[in-house]
Amino acid sequence: MNRPSWTNKDNLYRIIFEADTPAGKMYDIILIIGIFASIFTAFIETIPSLAHLFKVVLEVLEYVFTVLFTVDYCARLYCSPKPREYALSFFGIIDFLSTIPPYLAFLLPGVQYMLLLRSFRFIRIFRVFKLFSFLNEGYLLMESLKKSMNKIMVYFMFVLILVVCIGTVMYMVEGNRPGTQFTDLGTSVYYAIVTMTTVGYGDITPQTGLGRFLSGFVMLLGYTIIAIPTGIVTATFVDETQSPVRHDKCPRCGHKVSKGDRFCSQCGERL
Repeated sequence: MNRPSWTNKDNLYRIIFEADTPAGKMYDIILIIGIFASIFTAFIETIPSLAHLFKVVLEVLEYVFTVLFTVDYCARLYCSPKPREYALSFFGIIDFLSTIPPYLAFLLPGVQYMLLLRSFRFIRIFRVFKLFSFLNEGYLLMESLKKSMNKIMVYFMFVLILVVCIGTVMYMVEGNRPGTQFTDLGTSVYYAIVTMTTVGYGDITPQTGLGRFLSGFVMLLGYTIIAIPTGIVTATFVDETQSPVRHDKCPRCGHKVSKGDRFCSQCGERL
């Protein structure tokens, strides 16, 4: 039995983009372990005592992860049927952002840039989004969020207007009292947001009976509307899972494909 050639684009594609072969499964497992390990090291770096104790180990691991994800990104560009579309796709951008920080450190040397480079390094957290590429359900969820975005934005605008109105009323009710915590309209709107989302920090509290009654109404109102975005996305998700397969869309991620395409430019699925 012939072993797959690493210089053959089709074989390399099957290993990187598909998981129905032993080599493909092994590649995915190695990449997933690398993603989790790189995120774990990023958390360790934020703990001063551990970062100082394992400084050399963390630096070596960062170089290893950099090489791993750079090779993965370049290999995906090489074997992708449409490299440009992959590079500009959601996961292509995530792959690029999660790989570039160490190289920025070389391009921007100097003490004056250390604070900036520190923030660049934490772009590595974006690697967690790469895990979606290993889950068909992840593509369905992303597509459902995309299709629900207009409805969610309308709902967000409604909630925004609502909290501004409630904050204005609270300011009218509580703002004239001596020693009030509702000192301005912005503080009142902040209180309305905290109360409607049922967070309830307790840093601002109404003193009048009418203010407390209104606060109780806002709390109950929050429970009735907070689940609406979840319902919108869930309904779209169900529609996506039950919709028949279309020949102009990728069956895995729903990305539009052209007639004659052999692979999806978004996820690499064989059509």
